[in-house]
Amino acid sequence: MTIAYGWRAGFVNAELDALHAEGFGTGPLGTDWEARVRRHSLGWVCAYDGDRLAGFVNVPWDGGEHAFVVDTVVAADVRGAGVGTALVAAAADGARRAGCRWLHVDFLPELSSFYLRACGFRPTAAGLLAL
Repeated sequence: MTIAYGWRAGFVNAELDALHAEGFGTGPLGTDWEARVRRHSLGWVCAYDGDRLAGFVNVPWDGGEHAFVVDTVVAADVRGAGVGTALVAAAADGARRAGCRWLHVDFLPELSSFYLRACGFRPTAAGLLAL
């Protein structure tokens, strides 16, 4: 397996919608991912296993020094092979090259070892308001 990573790489909406549905346990929602990331994101990283989209992470930002990791997803058959860690590393590199000083992430407790150990994030105090 050879995975290629691309910052702001092209993707097909239906493929990303299907990958997102697989990763987050929803049905495909018909999301126009291309319009979403082009409107709100500093960048995104796609992981390709040949021609197949095998992973994705979105990097929205505040237009200044802060970027955020959201929608990190890896195809089930390549999980555990370092694809997610490489996606987040590429996202951090892209944000750094764009002049960001901080990369934020929120995650569920069961993902702590991934984000804190594998990806190198530090724990911080943060707040969340359900809307």
